[in-house]
Formats: sequence, C-alpha cells, structure tokens
Amino acid sequence: MRILIAEDDFTSRTMLAAVLKKGGDEVVETTNGLEAWNELQKHDAPRLAIFDWMMPEMDGLEIVRRVRALESGQSPSASSIATTDRRYLIMLTTRDEKADIIAGLDTGADDYLAKPFDPGELRARVDAGRRMIRMQEQLAEQIRELKQALDHIKTLQGILPICSFCKKIRDDGGYWNQVEAYVSRHSDALFSHSICPDCMKKHYSEFAKDSDPDS
Repeated sequence: MRILIAEDDFTSRTMLAAVLKKGGDEVVETTNGLEAWNELQKHDAPRLAIFDWMMPEMDGLEIVRRVRALESGQSPSASSIATTDRRYLIMLTTRDEKADIIAGLDTGADDYLAKPFDPGELRARVDAGRRMIRMQEQLAEQIRELKQALDHIKTLQGILPICSFCKKIRDDGGYWNQVEAYVSRHSDALFSHSICPDCMKKHYSEFAKDSDPDS
C-alpha cells in the first residue's frame, strides 16, 4: 500500500519510512503540511496518511479539515479531482492530553499515534487502517454492482389504463398495446403462451367431445 508521511523532523520521518518500507509498503515522504496537502489532492493520492500534528506551512488539524471537506465535495478543488475514496488519516503527536486527542478525532482523524512511537504499535495501527480501506473498497464495489443491477431492472409503476373488453394497455403515447407487448418493453419478463383450463373448456369443448370415444 502507498502511505503518505508528513513529518518535518528528519529523524522521525526516517524512522517512520523505515518501519513502513520494511513491512512492504510504498512511502511518499513530505516535510511540511502544505506538501502533504498537495499530495493528497492528486488523483493517485495514497489512501492512508500519517502526519505530525505540528508542522510548518499547515498543521495536522488543518490537513484533516481540508481532506474531509474535499471528500464531501465542499472543497473548491473537489470538482476537479476524484473524491470518492475516503482517506484513512493517522495523527502523529506528542500531545497526550485527552482534549487534544478528542479535538483531532472530532476534526476527522481516524486514529492517532503518540511520539515517540513504538514500531509494533505503528504497524498495528497501519494494519487497522489497511483493513478499513479494504472494507470500504469492497463496499464500494458492492454498491457499484448493485447500481448496475438496478440500472438493468425495468419496473412497472403507477396506474395502467386497460381496456375492459380486449385487455389492451394504453401506453404514454396514447397507443393501445397487447398486454404481453407492453410488459415485455417495460420489464425483463418473457412470455410462454399456454391455455388455461377455463379457456380450454370454452374454446375446445366441442373438439374434446368429438374425440371422446364414449360420447
């Protein structure tokens, strides 16, 4: 997975990249908030991002606000780039006060990691984000398949004017159609003609009587 790192401290950024690369991930490194924001606006932006709370140019909370606005279509840039894929955002911070953590999560961050970070905890939180992204991708695919299925389904709705005698149906253009012709155009139903018992007696009673050897 491609993962974005936004960290102005060289040592922390190098350690983060080393742990992630060791796990097989591709890392995109940025050194300030503005660089990170520019990367996250791209069509092929990483779905998972880890960034420091305090950075030059733009802090972590502002990045979260902008990313969530972009995804919801409220950002001025939303019309020109893909916004359907939700990013998984992890805040990296030395702040350990509950109020600060709550502020980050309320702004839209998905998780946080305290500095100095433990490599095992970093991998665990990244794996949790990876699972969430995969679930979102599976859900999005299911929604696409459902939409395609619904697009192929034709339904009959409303009141259909039908002749009391010949049972033809009047369409929106004012033309009268045989029931099977009308239903075929407005649904995926296929017709197989047969004869019901009542019609059999009505139309073929004489034939049945003539062919009966006991009559």
